[in-house]
Amino acid sequence: MAIWFNKSLAQPGTNPLGPETMGQFLGMEWVELGEDFLSIRMPVNERTKQPYGLLHGGASCALAETAGSLASSYVIDQDKFICVGLEINANHVRSATQGYVTATCTPLHIGRTTHVWDIKIHDERKKLVCISRLTVAILKKPGS
Repeated sequence: MAIWFNKSLAQPGTNPLGPETMGQFLGMEWVELGEDFLSIRMPVNERTKQPYGLLHGGASCALAETAGSLASSYVIDQDKFICVGLEINANHVRSATQGYVTATCTPLHIGRTTHVWDIKIHDERKKLVCISRLTVAILKKPGS
């Protein structure tokens, strides 16, 4: 059974967060939306590499937080609530130098006031690049 608030949620377009966002700037785009997971990808290029030509750890964290935040936003009633990141951690286990990396986000905990997401980032060879955990706070929307 789908975890999403809108049970008929379909995979949105290619821009995860809309115009003028970090997701757009870094080139993030949808890959897949399942009943209890979502995947987005990001290119490894001049915007996401550090000076040694490797994927920047901060870019991996931005991808992980985008995936988890999107997932939380699809679990809640967006007319009544907002979701904001509380804590993220990341273990960078392998480098990437080209192509795309894909983050797949699954729930560890979906509560009334917090969500915890497991996010794994893989390269195009399906090799694990980063393991991340994101905790999201669920807040009442002002005026609701």
